[in-house]
Amino acid sequence: MPRFVAVYTMKPEDVAAFRKRPKSEQEAIDKVGLKAWEAWSKRNAVAIVATDVMVGKTRRVTKSGIADAQNQIAGFLIVEAADITAAADLFQDHPHITIFPGDGIDVMPVVTGPPEDEPP
Repeated sequence: MPRFVAVYTMKPEDVAAFRKRPKSEQEAIDKVGLKAWEAWSKRNAVAIVATDVMVGKTRRVTKSGIADAQNQIAGFLIVEAADITAAADLFQDHPHITIFPGDGIDVMPVVTGPPEDEPP
């Protein structure tokens, strides 16, 4: 079955706004969100190939050297589904975008050869 990478995205300013909330409010959102995330994971367990990987601050390596960097990647997950539409459908009610301040989840096919030329 085809595999897809789902990349959780979150704008740095949304993370900063969340962290400015009172600690008790952050903890309440975390409690509800983590419970919903666990329920989502159980509901979709048959499709999940690899567990969620959440990521922290970024360092970018280029030909010029290594430096701190910012991006919107908050984590990722690998799922199996019949096609990209079915894979994307798995995430419509995901807590990353319904409870936490995530702004989206990008779903992309895992390719084992050169990408096919197809319109986005």
